Amino acid sequence: MKSWIAPVMALMLAACGEPRTPPPAVVGNRAAPQDTRLMDENRRMAGREERDIREWLARQGTAMVSTGTGLRYKLVRDVPGDTARPGQVAVINYAVFLLNGDTAYTSAPGGPASFRIEHADVESGLHEGIQHLSVGDSAVLVIPSALAFGLVGDRDKIPMRSTVIYHVGLVALRP
Repeated sequence: MKSWIAPVMALMLAACGEPRTPPPAVVGNRAAPQDTRLMDENRRMAGREERDIREWLARQGTAMVSTGTGLRYKLVRDVPGDTARPGQVAVINYAVFLLNGDTAYTSAPGGPASFRIEHADVESGLHEGIQHLSVGDSAVLVIPSALAFGLVGDRDKIPMRSTVIYHVGLVALRP
């Protein structure tokens, strides 16, 4: 029984060697230059997307309001009233297009879709854009990929890194 005591004691003594301290943290300049290839590629892709949006706008011959996030919108029908707010349920009719004109999605005829603003699982650009509308308004929203379906698309009808165009009408707002 006592034959296990000697190996355990040897392991304990070996573990109690000199204390090791971690290397000091480097503050300031890095020892190696940071690899910025991915950030540079993202900047190039964002620039390309911005150019594509501007070309689409030029082909449409329309001016749109641009927000700080990159969303662009144009009111097609402007009805006086309070605009949508976070927490409300927006009831909308919509059609979603790609920049090349392909139709991706539409709401069912006579069956508008609804979502809770700032709480539902829809594109952040739609959450932002709908808050510029009041009940009865119609608008065109140009939503860059970062505010839409992002790097991967929706794996169905929206390709990766796609700008989407919403033709949207706000039918109702519910608490």
